[in-house]
Amino acid sequence: SAYVYLQMMLNLAKTHPDVHQKFEDGYHVVRRSDRYWAGLSTDLIIEQVLMRSVKAHGGLTRGKGMTETQRLVWVLSMPACSNINEAMQKLDLKGKELTRWNYQRYIKNYLRCVKAVDENIGRMMDYLDENGLSKNTVVIYSSDQGFWLGEHGWFDKRWMYEESLHTPLLVRWTGRTKPGSTNTDLVSNLDFAQTFLDIAGAPQPKDMQGRSLLPILHGKTPEDWRKTHYYHYYEAGGHGVPIHFGVTDGRYKLIRFPDEKLNTWEFFDLKVDPQEMKSRLNAPKYSKIIAGLKKELTRLRKHYQVED
Repeated sequence: SAYVYLQMMLNLAKTHPDVHQKFEDGYHVVRRSDRYWAGLSTDLIIEQVLMRSVKAHGGLTRGKGMTETQRLVWVLSMPACSNINEAMQKLDLKGKELTRWNYQRYIKNYLRCVKAVDENIGRMMDYLDENGLSKNTVVIYSSDQGFWLGEHGWFDKRWMYEESLHTPLLVRWTGRTKPGSTNTDLVSNLDFAQTFLDIAGAPQPKDMQGRSLLPILHGKTPEDWRKTHYYHYYEAGGHGVPIHFGVTDGRYKLIRFPDEKLNTWEFFDLKVDPQEMKSRLNAPKYSKIIAGLKKELTRLRKHYQVED
């Protein structure tokens, strides 16, 4: 269950208190870059993280009634955080030690948040069952991307590597989807909107780029279903992650990093290297596969009208 999985992740945080070390273990040229290490460190500045929710909800921010010092004092006086913050201040941490402390606080709070989501989804499902609404309610659970818990030295998401590329997609549709069944077809978040329209019996505009998942949910994958998946991250250097795009067929994955300072490719065979520890871009045995994926990548970019 999701709860059991979450408990496993919580135990991981307890038994691996020094996950920060993974930040320094680069496996590829992209991940070793000081530029992106700096971006990651910036993302974990605790005062910045604490203020994001305040800013998002129109609360007091710098330049709107508070000086920087006043704002910091206010943040550190937040009842839910004050004791932890006091302990952190006494340690007078600097540099990577501070980043390590911030990371541990961040990732454990994230896991607590996920646990709360899990519990409340359970409450909602119970409510549907108890009130006789299950038979005419479609429940679809998903997310924007997966999430890093220290693998390859990362947190958050955004990369095309497996941990963040894979997205949860759970469906309960009484009388339509078979309980406990699984499907390994390549689906995309582009398919969600058309699936909802199809369920509602509404027309699907021709300029939409996904496909309805209804046949798959009924256990009947169309013969012409996609065999490859296109991914694209557009934000330049945001959160320490460079612009990149790529294609995967579920086993082989080709990633392009067009940044002029990187200007590189990565290629992985997920059957022999499921954790993507070593790019096999220059391995002769894969030359034909890589050439085919480059051709497919060009086709997909044209299909999705991606500008160069």
